[in-house]
Amino acid sequence: MSATLTDVMPSATPSEADIAAWQALPRDEQLRRLREVLSHPDASIDCGQTMEEILAEARQRAAKRDRG
Repeated sequence: MSATLTDVMPSATPSEADIAAWQALPRDEQLRRLREVLSHPDASIDCGQTMEEILAEARQRAAKRDRG
């Protein structure tokens, strides 16, 4: 799936298309979208995992996505 300028949002595991679409956004739009994500109530929920566990899980999901 390729990202477009209208649907790209900050991601811990962006695809190459996501990165290109994000970089094509003006800086103020990047900041607006980042603030939108961080202000969502889910952004402040304690999930009971360490940052290392979250990163490992994100890397596993990204690897699965990249393999198809």
